[in-house]
Amino acid sequence: MRKFLGIALLITVNLVSQTKGVVKDSLTGNAISYVSVWVENENIGTTSEENGEFSINVNDKNKNLIFSVLGYQRKVLKVSEAGVVLMAPASLELNEVFIVNKKESRQLEIGKIKKLAEAFDKGPRLDAKFFPYSEAYKKTKWIQKVTILTDSRIDNSTIKLHLYEVGENGYPGKELLAKDFIISIERGIHENKIDLSDLNLEMPQNGIFVAFERLIIEKNKLEKKITDYNSNTTKTVITYAPLVLYNPVERDFTFSFSGGRWIKHTKEELQKTATTTTVYEPSVTLILSN
Repeated sequence: MRKFLGIALLITVNLVSQTKGVVKDSLTGNAISYVSVWVENENIGTTSEENGEFSINVNDKNKNLIFSVLGYQRKVLKVSEAGVVLMAPASLELNEVFIVNKKESRQLEIGKIKKLAEAFDKGPRLDAKFFPYSEAYKKTKWIQKVTILTDSRIDNSTIKLHLYEVGENGYPGKELLAKDFIISIERGIHENKIDLSDLNLEMPQNGIFVAFERLIIEKNKLEKKITDYNSNTTKTVITYAPLVLYNPVERDFTFSFSGGRWIKHTKEELQKTATTTTVYEPSVTLILSN
């Protein structure tokens, strides 16, 4: 039986100015749900609700907000201009479609780590796990499933899947999914298996990045009141389900998305006092098939 050590790092809500707005399709006027909203170059972010509405805590009205979601052109606005955000649909580059005869009689799981997994709350940022290509994958080249370990304190929390090809600079590049892939997560610690076999995704020969984005929406919100009996004050601590579990791995760097951009973290930055090359990355695996 697997054992997991769950460590939830809580986020304290400070009294800051709150900006509210709504995101809409510039052509139809329809609300756009699950849009990622970031304060530029800061780890402050949120997600639009199903009705397109969002709120974000930021003091400086002159700072930029970055709006992004699959199927639409990325948009940058000043906080003061973000009451109604109109996003233009992106022009679709349709890839050539091949009809393939996949037997799926052979499977290979890659990326498994035989170490304890820990749960971290890193706020709204995305952490990506890189899967390098191997010649051993030739006979199982199709991405059949993605698995992820999660710890949720509520029923039916939701999370968004991202798959990225490798960019020219080695960072996560173009998204491989054509539209948002939203996954429902059960309460408790679970290994979630997401079936991608219908997408006919072939393992890229320069590798692939897999990331999961927690949705900062009311449905996923958890509130807890903490009282300081010395000062006789009470504060509300807010977190968002689910937590993603992480594994310690021997790697020189990791990638995370925050403030509207990808950031490369070296092991020296992540473990300033450590003498090993151990870093933490999401507990994600890929299941390949023929």
